[in-house]
Amino acid sequence: MTAFVTGATGFVGSAVLRCLIDAGQNVRVLVRPNSDRSNLDGIKCEIVVGDLTDPASLQAAVSGCDTVYHVAADYRLWVPDPEALNRVNIDGSVALFRAAADAGVSRMVYTSSVATLGINPDRTPATEETPSTLADMVGEYKRSKFLAEEAVRELVEKDYLPIVIVNPSAPIGPRDIKPTPTGKMILDAAAGKMPAYVDTGLNVAHVDDVAQGHLLAMEKGIVGERYILGGEDMSLREILIEVAEYAGKRPPSVRIPHDLLMPFAHCAEAFGRLFDREPLFTVDGLRMAKKHMYFSAAKAQADLGYAPRPAREALHDAIDWFREFGYL
Repeated sequence: MTAFVTGATGFVGSAVLRCLIDAGQNVRVLVRPNSDRSNLDGIKCEIVVGDLTDPASLQAAVSGCDTVYHVAADYRLWVPDPEALNRVNIDGSVALFRAAADAGVSRMVYTSSVATLGINPDRTPATEETPSTLADMVGEYKRSKFLAEEAVRELVEKDYLPIVIVNPSAPIGPRDIKPTPTGKMILDAAAGKMPAYVDTGLNVAHVDDVAQGHLLAMEKGIVGERYILGGEDMSLREILIEVAEYAGKRPPSVRIPHDLLMPFAHCAEAFGRLFDREPLFTVDGLRMAKKHMYFSAAKAQADLGYAPRPAREALHDAIDWFREFGYL
């Protein structure tokens, strides 16, 4: 049996790859021509070069595979060209799954995001059934993932493609080489560069648990269903305190109102467009931070046997890895 994985050079995808290898499976990974392959070092897998925006490359890449884990996504909270996100996250996902179906792949897992789900105003954990609409999505990344998940659902319902959907929360842990926006926050806090915070919250999950959840979804998930792969709900203040204490830094003590930062976010974005550089923080990022993004993984735990570890282990493992590889 050969499993096909997209995004294996990235954070979550590399964790999925390692889980598959540990499970004794043969794995083929899709790699873009100019991708950083650091996360593939020492891993015995077949590498094929292709791109989600090049459907022809996908046909050959997936040929002969039995299962597909589509983990790759363009995860940027700010982009000068929003269509770039759509070409990868929406069009690329549809192209890959159609290619997989044509190749006779028997079962597929699509990595969506809790970004597509609704949020409860009372801060109680949301579930797979918490309603949301495109109008609820803040920022181009969330909009692209919402529309991508809708497109995948359509492939299941109209074309009967055997796809199971997983919705990771905020994965944290080792091998975040880029790092992701969440990883960058952890890194800055561990370096003592976050003396203040805003009132928000996240559901923190260890990236290796999220990866294992992908394999469980492939094995036990129901086609067309979605499963939150989450961990522990924590306020940003709790996260930053845990990170600072573990890294030997002073925890933040000042809470800044969201609206006070909004003019600076507008300025940061203006400079970002002017100099073609990602801004330090964004308007959409602040808008998202007004919500406490809390979620329940109860469905995945009950139906798949998903078993997340405490959030502090994810935070500690992330800091240890950043320190070991010279980020700190």
